[in-house]
Amino acid sequence: MEALSPSRLVKISKYLSKHLRHQPDRLGLKLSPGGWVAVEDLVAACEAHRFPLSRAELEAVVANSDKRRFSFDETGTLIRANQGHSVPVDLQLEPRKPPEILYHGTGEPSLESILRWGLLKMSRHHVHLSADAETARRVGMRHGRPVILAIDTAAMAAAGYVFYCSANGVWLVDAVPPEYLRRLD
Repeated sequence: MEALSPSRLVKISKYLSKHLRHQPDRLGLKLSPGGWVAVEDLVAACEAHRFPLSRAELEAVVANSDKRRFSFDETGTLIRANQGHSVPVDLQLEPRKPPEILYHGTGEPSLESILRWGLLKMSRHHVHLSADAETARRVGMRHGRPVILAIDTAAMAAAGYVFYCSANGVWLVDAVPPEYLRRLD
């Protein structure tokens, strides 16, 4: 098979994000514990909904996604989105001790609200945090002029907040109150 064009990889990634994170029922899929779906069911559902894709294309998206949004299980027969779901799903993540500082990128228009109310998960299962400021900056760029916030995760963990780390290295927590946030300039 020929290498996939970058535009095809992006198109597949967006399609998978939509259906594995937010609307699996639209394709007639049900997420199992861990957020897994059988690869053969996904391929068949995509075909039935006029978005044909091959196993090789799925493998290319999993392997080449810069954010590692998706993963296969160890058998290669199941696939899932690693985090970012808005539908109920138990990702079966284990609590982990976070590094002392994590980061969150946002756009400047959201800053005032965040500094007042903290980081809230909104329609997702968790607030997403990055292990480094550069990743947070790239995330923030999607929302306008980027603002990077440093989170005192050591203090949060000491206060009883529970953290998880997804398969692609994104740190997850239920919320970040404003007293644990500091704007980086």
